[in-house]
Amino acid sequence: MTKISLNAVVRDLLTHARAAGSGRDATTVHGGRDRSLRQTVIALRQGEHIHEHEHPGEVTVHVLYGWARLVAGPDSWDGQPGDLLVMPQRRHRVEAVQDCALLFTTAR
Repeated sequence: MTKISLNAVVRDLLTHARAAGSGRDATTVHGGRDRSLRQTVIALRQGEHIHEHEHPGEVTVHVLYGWARLVAGPDSWDGQPGDLLVMPQRRHRVEAVQDCALLFTTAR
């Protein structure tokens, strides 16, 4: 069994994201390329975004901190702490409306 404090991970990543030129930081907290399940926490500074892209397989985004927006074409969904967003199976991007931290869960 492994226990990870997501609150501590969020604090560290937000500190780094706020200071980074890119305005972001991330770490994988479970799984990886050799596993079917992968969970990654990504922190974004307000105004930053993850460029539009597609992702094969299922993806959910759990908002851990702040305010994020998922955009897919003309549709958008806002998420705040505790919200779970299910990524659409089409091109999408994620925007930081406020500083935010997100738990991405992907399954292959």
